[in-house]
Amino acid sequence: MQTQIAMAGGGLASAITALRLLARPAPPRIHIFDPAPLDGRTWSFHQHDVSDDDRDWLDPAIAHEWLGQDVRFPAYRRQLRAGYATITPARLRAALQHPCLTVHPARVDVLASDHLLLSEGTRVQADCVIDARGVQAHPALDLAFQKFLGQEVELAAPHGLKRPIIMDATVDQIDGYRFVYVLPFGATRLLIEDTRYSDTADLPAEAVRRDIAAYAVTQGWHIHDIVAEESGALPLMLGFDAARFWADADLPRIGMRAAQFHPVTGYSLPDAVRTSAVVERHWAEGSANLAQAIRRDALARTSGFYRLLNRMLFRAADPAQRRHVMQRFYRLPEPLIERFYAGRTTTADIARILIGKPPVPLGRALRALPERIPHV
Repeated sequence: MQTQIAMAGGGLASAITALRLLARPAPPRIHIFDPAPLDGRTWSFHQHDVSDDDRDWLDPAIAHEWLGQDVRFPAYRRQLRAGYATITPARLRAALQHPCLTVHPARVDVLASDHLLLSEGTRVQADCVIDARGVQAHPALDLAFQKFLGQEVELAAPHGLKRPIIMDATVDQIDGYRFVYVLPFGATRLLIEDTRYSDTADLPAEAVRRDIAAYAVTQGWHIHDIVAEESGALPLMLGFDAARFWADADLPRIGMRAAQFHPVTGYSLPDAVRTSAVVERHWAEGSANLAQAIRRDALARTSGFYRLLNRMLFRAADPAQRRHVMQRFYRLPEPLIERFYAGRTTTADIARILIGKPPVPLGRALRALPERIPHV
């Protein structure tokens, strides 16, 4: 088999990269290999996370979009003005229907600069090979997790929501910082997702399902049917030795494989969009040159401030008190919150976030300041 671009891994990063490339006047031939390609969970982003130009080619993959979003904490409720959008696996698969793209339900065993070897023995020759196989433990990373289980449900009556609830932290705090995330997909259709910022990736599925059912009851919603379910554990970055992480990057890595996600929120779509532009500019130069271009771009946007905030959240705050940190953050000015989500926090923003009495014990905050990688 011969192609121009071969990508191992069929998650969000490879899909976004393919979507951008297929929007070109003369797109390259692309093959994606994954045992369960373009499957699984929904992906969302905030209005200011991507540029208007990127929205032009991203729009076909967007299944739902809303004007504004809500957050809820014990001390207050707040409506945020920024729009919010969601990509579903079904809509993404439909957007990627193109004669230049072939998606294979196959596992890759070996990657090299000019070929892939599939587990069933097929050799795939390619001008450019990209590794997008998902997050992998690495000694240069110190991670916590945002783990979740979500159910898309059909209700017996309309729910009345006009906007997503991206964070309802009025719920009981279990296993770290817990909140419920709700997306209204229709008058009687919701995605209800129970999320925990936790030190471990383990999630007791049956208990979380009961928690989702109990939350629906508190909102006055009667679940008529569970249409679909998704779960996962997104990495959150507490420490990162970037030089060590990228030292062995002989092949291009994108997405979670390249630690391309927001360190605090776990959102990965903005990073996938940005890296897809790097791939567009450099893929024709071959795997080695593309790998160096991705490395340069990644090193240019490594932010220790976000990792510091995570250390404050996970190491300085007691698990049951992590909610106070987030409650304080969401009182800040909306433009600051928008830049934070987009990964464009300014020096003035940093000063504004840090000013005042910290919502964690001072001694523990000072001990969390140094960035140490446990495995180094």
